[in-house]
Amino acid sequence: MRQGYTERTYQARRLEISVDRPFEELRRQYEQAVPPYDKAAFDALVARHAPWDDVLTLMRERAPHDFLIYWSSGELRPMMSLAGDAGNAVEYLMGNHTIAEKMYRHDPTAVLYAPLRTMIGDVPGGGVRFVIEQPSHAFGSFGVDAIHEVGLELDREVAALLAHLELPVPAPLSN
Repeated sequence: MRQGYTERTYQARRLEISVDRPFEELRRQYEQAVPPYDKAAFDALVARHAPWDDVLTLMRERAPHDFLIYWSSGELRPMMSLAGDAGNAVEYLMGNHTIAEKMYRHDPTAVLYAPLRTMIGDVPGGGVRFVIEQPSHAFGSFGVDAIHEVGLELDREVAALLAHLELPVPAPLSN
């Protein structure tokens, strides 16, 4: 392979969902629906060279709504308050590595967008919002039908999660 680079431009679609419940309540509900990734449990599968079916089974057991939290920023308010900011936000990396694998096999760079970034935060002037970029836009930018199909699958899974959380489901996620 020769040195060089490829440039691809795509348009992201950020979905900001207004929520009429307190920040802490939405955060608690989200973190219950999307539990933390149990690194030790998944590392044990790698250590014993488990079959992929064992990984799928563990993911189904651990991710009741198809997603796990791989990382969280924690509350940003304490640091941002040092600059005089009053709002609060928590950022998350939410995903499912068994779904990511369906893209990885076609192009490992798809992991740039998996896990998905989500945020729960205050709205300037009042209110709370849940924010996510529509997965199919990023994954559609690869120009590989199989990757784009997984992006569309993720759109539907995000829609199901939002419905479970009793949040409005933006129309683009349901198409």
